[in-house]
Amino acid sequence: MGNCIQQLSESVTLIASDDTWIEGNAIQQLHTTSRLAGMRRVAGMPDLHPGRGYPVGAAFFSRERLYPALIGGDIGCGMALWTTGIDARKTAAAKLEKRLGDIDGPLDESWQDLISELAPAGVGFQRALGTIGGGNHFAELQRIDEIHDAQSIADLRLDTEQLVLLVHSGSRGLGGAILADHIDRHGHAGLLEGSADCADYLARHDAALQFARANRELIARRMLARLGASGERVLDVDHNLVTPSTIQGEQGWLHRKGATPSDGGLVVIPGSRGDFSWLVAPLPSEASLYSLAHGAGRKWMRSECKDRLFKRYSPAQLSRTRLGSHVVCEDKHLIYEEAPEAYKPVDSIIASLEQAGLLRVLARLRPVLTYKTRGECC
Repeated sequence: MGNCIQQLSESVTLIASDDTWIEGNAIQQLHTTSRLAGMRRVAGMPDLHPGRGYPVGAAFFSRERLYPALIGGDIGCGMALWTTGIDARKTAAAKLEKRLGDIDGPLDESWQDLISELAPAGVGFQRALGTIGGGNHFAELQRIDEIHDAQSIADLRLDTEQLVLLVHSGSRGLGGAILADHIDRHGHAGLLEGSADCADYLARHDAALQFARANRELIARRMLARLGASGERVLDVDHNLVTPSTIQGEQGWLHRKGATPSDGGLVVIPGSRGDFSWLVAPLPSEASLYSLAHGAGRKWMRSECKDRLFKRYSPAQLSRTRLGSHVVCEDKHLIYEEAPEAYKPVDSIIASLEQAGLLRVLARLRPVLTYKTRGECC
């Protein structure tokens, strides 16, 4: 258990086994971040990889100052799991794909009442609500492939013969606009706790969280409507956010960038779009700053993927996976950037967290149909 919790310095912890592949630049970014003013603790998850100046797949605890740049531009990005009522044994991926059609465009007028109920008012970007976006965002129909804790699955009222829907998206352009405005005004110096600027950022941050949660629900309901199905939300968890927290008796600010909270109930940790996802019960721990991995973690930079893969695979070949699932991604650059080969094996991520005593596996989920985009991503 202990060898998966590595103390790299007095303030830097890495959750990873000795054979977890982690790029040296990501470790360097962890150390660099640990030296920011007021930073007390930094923890990297096994899906850690380099970001734009700051690492992705990490949690950061600071006192008296918080850092919007650590959270990034997709405030509130996270995962939601829904039931669908769709019979997993009788519905082929090709039929589901045809029924789903194109869900890239804005929602029509029939959705406006629900949008008004769910989303914050007056923040703009309303046309993005109910859309998945680019990058690693997706919505995926899955079936329960293995059960590791039958009682927990029964308690969740998950029917093993029905598909579930996993939605991964965030605040779309809103979070990016909030971060850009902050950087224009304050650079990367962070914000002093209690200042007017800090209060303003936190209010906008919280609106972006609400926007992101509304977006995931609207995506789920839109897909269910297209499929002639109905479902209920099982969980919804953010993995890009800042919250007040107490660590080792100190009150401060816990930032997460691509890190799933382990102190808020069950979570799903997905692999690549050609790999399994895992439904897990977190075991909260200060060692990981009450956080878990949010996915498999990138192994290759996006700019490298097409050169590495286009001679081996056509886009059509990448739209079918080794697990027999279909991937809807008609953006020819994105389908290479998001190829399974560009990511670490998710089993290694789960194993590291399990060996570190940070989670308990409940079930494994197998992809059936992944939706990313019908065209050029926005």
